[in-house]
Amino acid sequence: MIQPTSTHRPEPFCGIDTWMPLPVRVHSITRENFNTQTYRLQLVDQDLRRAYRWAPGQFNMLYIPGIGEAAISISSDPEQTDAIDHTVRTVGYFTRGMSKMDVNGIIGLRGPFGKAWPLREAEGTDVVLLSGGIGLAPLRPAIYHILRYRARYGRVVLLYGCRSPEDRIYADELTQWTQAADIDVLVTVDNATGDWAGPVGVVTSLLRRIKVSADHTTVMVCGPRILNRVAAWNFLQLHVPADRVYVSLERNMNCGFGRCGHCQYGSKFVCVDGPVFRFSEIADIFAKEEI
Repeated sequence: MIQPTSTHRPEPFCGIDTWMPLPVRVHSITRENFNTQTYRLQLVDQDLRRAYRWAPGQFNMLYIPGIGEAAISISSDPEQTDAIDHTVRTVGYFTRGMSKMDVNGIIGLRGPFGKAWPLREAEGTDVVLLSGGIGLAPLRPAIYHILRYRARYGRVVLLYGCRSPEDRIYADELTQWTQAADIDVLVTVDNATGDWAGPVGVVTSLLRRIKVSADHTTVMVCGPRILNRVAAWNFLQLHVPADRVYVSLERNMNCGFGRCGHCQYGSKFVCVDGPVFRFSEIADIFAKEEI
């Protein structure tokens, strides 16, 4: 059984050529909201399917012939490897192509790539997970892992924000987690619609509703760039050490293994040095717009 950590990195599973995608079949498609769907993919080769391993926080490069390739975070349970979930928001050329895929369609997959969430390092501490919008997708596998090995962690808090109740992803799971006794879940929306009776406002406003034990907490943040920045600074102001705050960064990743240079971030490459970074690793460049 794999024990994911921030430094554990399964070797890319693309065979001897990391540029060569493996064929995967679309097993099922779940609509999350008006522009976001979760695709459950299965490697066509059953032996490869059984051998495939990855860690929470890693991503795959998905390839559609005639359209191109994009980095998409893996969003499923890391110990249920028969199929691999990828949650995709339709915002550009590749994702529009993905939205036209049907069940049993074939696409290509390279990966997994990148560094994972610090799940082993977080053992024995409280864990605060903060995300916005589709940023919950890369954190979802970490939540699965933490709930499976719940006794290894202290208090666990999930803070999630989105534009409206209808924009939530994994709405049923959010409800299940909210009702569970072993994780505290707070969800806020920018605009309350329908019968929404929960908090309204940006997700970082939820920090006023919880108590953070600064010297005993590991923080994991994933969302748009501005959210990552504001959330990280908020936790630092709560005196959480910079080396206990982790953020997952988005970047234009074209190869996945640090050769093309498209995802360079200062002296680092997001595809190999990230996408999960300790804030202390990137604090000197995190606030610079031109990086």
